[in-house]
Order: sequence, then structure tokens, then C-alpha cells
Amino acid sequence: MSNVVIKDVRLYGEGDPVDVLLTDGEIRDIASDLGEVDAEVVDGTGQILLPGFVDLHTHLREPGREDTETIETGSAAAALGGYTAVFAMANTSPVADSVVVTDHVWRRGQEVGLVDVYPVGAVTIGLEGKQLAEMGTMAAGEAGVRMFSDDGHCVYDPLIMRRALEYANSLGVLIAQHAEEPRLTKGAVAHEGPNAARLGLQGWPRAAEESIVARDALLARDAGARVHICHASTAGTVELLKWAKAQGISITAEVTPHHLLLDDSRLETYDAVNKVNPPLREASDVQALRQALAEGVVDCVATDHAPHAEQDKCCEFAAARPGMLGLETALSIVVETMVRTGLLDWRGVARVMSENPSRIAGLDDQGRPLAVGEPANLVLVDPETEWTVRATELASISNNTPFEAMTLPARVTATFLRGRITARDGKAQQMRAPDDGSGPSLAGRMRA
Repeated sequence: MSNVVIKDVRLYGEGDPVDVLLTDGEIRDIASDLGEVDAEVVDGTGQILLPGFVDLHTHLREPGREDTETIETGSAAAALGGYTAVFAMANTSPVADSVVVTDHVWRRGQEVGLVDVYPVGAVTIGLEGKQLAEMGTMAAGEAGVRMFSDDGHCVYDPLIMRRALEYANSLGVLIAQHAEEPRLTKGAVAHEGPNAARLGLQGWPRAAEESIVARDALLARDAGARVHICHASTAGTVELLKWAKAQGISITAEVTPHHLLLDDSRLETYDAVNKVNPPLREASDVQALRQALAEGVVDCVATDHAPHAEQDKCCEFAAARPGMLGLETALSIVVETMVRTGLLDWRGVARVMSENPSRIAGLDDQGRPLAVGEPANLVLVDPETEWTVRATELASISNNTPFEAMTLPARVTATFLRGRITARDGKAQQMRAPDDGSGPSLAGRMRA
């Protein structure tokens, strides 16, 4: 029997401090004072306990680009960010369009043991948008794939998307769409607006996203299926989501932390760390996304954690790969943009970072209420601490964070996966040592 007691912590940041006893993977007791218990003690004084975070949109790069991230280092970053489950996107090499790859990702995540790593299966073979992948085989495999996406590419053919939604409906799985009409974004590198025009950068119009959101809402309606919109980025998408939900269409959406905080004024430096897909939009879009998240029009926060090698970012803006790191900074940015502005309280943070993503993905042991008998997938947060982002101190192999040198509020002090401490005081806790002692180590990749 393994026991951990979290002492003097406030659940959801509310009420008086309590002690929380974790035993054999579940919350065994919650009391004002548990007294003496034979257990490892974690001091929660002045801190907040929330359900562990769930990220519906993570790029772990394994297999194929282990020079930029691995399931091990990505899992460490996730645990340090307060995550207990992440969904690993399919744009690996080889693509996760077969049960061989999806089951490998699942097993490797289990071996590392820091977070639950759920592979996302590709909708189409090779992410080419031409032929549906074997979704049924992946769903029936060891990994039990429950979400499919060609993220990085849009399923642009409406007939293919319609068939995917119909197939997904029969399987009880979810299609997550990267909403981008490719004929409108050919050669685009930045948001189409005054800043891009002045800087000589080819523009990515809002309509490229919004036209696909509208189309897929209608396709989901007719198929009686669910559709999830990845990384919503425009005020127009917010209005389309409002309309679709009012019609009873089963549509959900996520917003990234960087789209909640940053706008296209960052492009002034031509620094490719600010290049992302969809691009950073205008300040008016940022405000619309914050309000939509607060109101529940946008359902959840997802990081779109996208590590890249230095040579893929340290080049001219047009040639750079799009994407940013996000796992370790996500909570702090949500606090900065949503809690400090009064748009969300800490229960709201739990809703958009834990409960809603878990519900969307159909997980039954994540994002659960903080109550006796529930799984002990938890995160402990110090709301008063401020910290300065340094890429070299993050767990990811890559350094492409746009938040470098920013001072951000709130920090994760401990993460618990089924009652086991997976991260504490800025260090991930390696769950399993290599059998021969020669395997990869997390040493040196953890924050000091």
C-alpha cells in the first residue's frame, strides 16, 4: 500500500485548507486534519489542488524526430506542466496511420510512466487527405485510439471528411480537424493583416480557418457525428462555433495558450520563434478567444506543443517550421490571461484544462472531481509564485519557446499520476530505471 498525504491545501482554491490522503491510486480521505498517517508528506501550504491537466494536442515527435523531442522528454515536460494525460498527434515519421505505430506510442508512454500518452491516429493514410486510414483497426488495438486527426494538414476534401465523420460515428471516436483551406494559404507565413503587409510577409487569411469550421459543422450535423476544432484562432471562428452549438451540432473547440496571449505585433523582429500554424492573429482575435473560453464557446485549452530543432527555427521566417513549445508554460499563461483578468476562477481553470478535455476525449479516469474515491490524478499549484521562462531550463529537447525571459505567474509544484508523484519542485520523477542501467536518462533535462 502506497500512501501520500498532501497537507494544508485548498481544493480548487476555495474554502479552508484540508489534508488529502492518496492511497493506491485514489483519493482515500479528505479532512481538516488527518492526524498522524504513515505516508509521504507533501506540504501544500498556500497552494491549490486541481485535477491533473489533460492536453488534447501534443506533438511528441517520436517516432522519427527524436532529435527534437521524445516520448520521455515530452512526458517530463508534461508532468512538470501539471499534465497527467496527453494526446500525441499523428504527424510522426512514420505517420501514426497504422496500429503498429499507435500501439508503439502507447506502450512507450506506459514504459516512461510520467503521464498517460494517448496516440492520435491519422484520419488519412500518410496525412495525404486521399484515402482513409484503418481507423477501426487502430481503435481496436492495444492503444484503443479514441481520437483521429491529420493535424498539420487539413482534411480538405469534403467527401473524405464526410466519410471520416460517418466512420467515426460508427466507431464512437472523435475527429479533430486542423481547419485550414490550403488553397487560401499557399505560401502563407503570417496572419493576413496590416502587420504582415507592412513587413512583406505573405498572409494567411481568417477565412481559410473559418470556411473549414463552417463546412465541418455542417458535415458533422448531417453525419450525426462529433467534430473537434483544433487551435481556434479567430473571432470569426468563435461566431461560427456559437452558431453551430445553437443548432445542436456536436462540435467542440480548443484554444492554445499562445493564441490567448500573443498577437501578430510580435512579427516585428522577424524572429521565427513566433511562426506558428495557425498564425498569431490580431489583438481583437485574442480578446474574442479569451471571452469565448470564459463563456464556454471554446471548450478547452490545448497546448499544440510543437518542438523543433534549432536549424528549423534559426533561419529566414518564410523557411522556418511553424510551432512553439507549450506544455510547461500553459498553466501560467492561462493564469495570466484568464485568472488575473477575472475571466476564470480556479474552478474555471480546472474546467478548461482538466474536465472538458477529458470529457471531449472520453476518458473516465481523468479530469474527475476532487472527492473521496476518485482517481488521484492531480496537480498542486503555487498561485503566488512568479517565475522567468528560460528555454534551457525546460525539459523539452528543443528551445523554441516564444515566452523566453517572460516572467509568468503560478507554478506547478507537484503532479500525481494515480497517486504517484511524477513531478515535484521542478524535477520530473523517473518512474522506471532502464533494465541494464544504460538507457536514456532525464538527468540534465529537468529544471534546476
